[in-house]
Amino acid sequence: MTVVRPIWEALIDGAKYCEPQLRAIVDRVKPDVTIIDNVLTFPAMVTAGVPYVRIVSCNPLEVEPCDRIPPLLGGLAMDRAEEWPAFRESYRRTHRELWENYNEWVQSQGTRPLPDMEFIHSGALNLYVYPEELDYTKERPLDSTWQRLDSSVRQTEQEAPQLPDSFTDGSLPLVYFSLGSLGSADVALMRRVIDALAGVPMNIIVSKGPLGEEIELASNMWGADFLSQTTILPLVDLVITHGGNNTVTEAMHFGKPMILLPLFWDQHDNAQRVSECGFGRRLSTYGFTAPELRRAAEELLADTDLRQRLRGIGESIRKRDGLGRAATLLERIAS
Repeated sequence: MTVVRPIWEALIDGAKYCEPQLRAIVDRVKPDVTIIDNVLTFPAMVTAGVPYVRIVSCNPLEVEPCDRIPPLLGGLAMDRAEEWPAFRESYRRTHRELWENYNEWVQSQGTRPLPDMEFIHSGALNLYVYPEELDYTKERPLDSTWQRLDSSVRQTEQEAPQLPDSFTDGSLPLVYFSLGSLGSADVALMRRVIDALAGVPMNIIVSKGPLGEEIELASNMWGADFLSQTTILPLVDLVITHGGNNTVTEAMHFGKPMILLPLFWDQHDNAQRVSECGFGRRLSTYGFTAPELRRAAEELLADTDLRQRLRGIGESIRKRDGLGRAATLLERIAS
């Protein structure tokens, strides 16, 4: 909770700061629909007098909590329900006053009360981005206002990077390693992963991040400070990731197994869910050993049954066309 509560506090400060500007924008633009893709309510968007849509681009444990699924932000396993109550109680104890104050403020801005211990209202339409194969729908069915988008892969005009010839000749497995824009700023962690995989019989593409000049790659690696992830994922055989929702859903969209090193927020939940569903391995982010990381990569790359299964899942996700489905639903509610 020493990380989670300060994040909520900063988000709340941001929402209060934005409120006057958002009201001015709504008055000026006069939208037909308002959309929030965030973890907390912006009252101006909810009270605009037009349909309001909520988008959840985090792990769907955020969606309508219930006792049949783990609590959000705990990284807890589905088969360890005995651990859930203690986490829920700790979260409630450390966040109750914060929630009560925010609930009072949003009502002072003209909204209805927030659901108990939740920081955002549901909308007339609610979209969440998560593959069916990882979802909690069996344990927690949702009503018709909730619609799942199995993926929402960003379209880009960027081309795939020019990789070294040795990376594209098929002689070695191709691995993509990224800890996201925040995680990659942990240079010590980046170096630990790089050192652990230096010289292994794999070619590794590394997204070095904002401090890339401080990161030296091994001879079996190629990278840049920033890479177009969605152009790289189709090319690779394995993804090593922090477990952010974008990367997890994009890896599933393209049918790739994952090694997950979660850092904060719902990354722990995503890592746990991918691992318990059998689509990858969750490792201790700061406790893994070099042999453990190498072994996980070798075993996932050698698991032909898993890789074939994931290819089929990726094809199914792409056919379900999350972007097109979202556009149709938004046009429908706006009209």
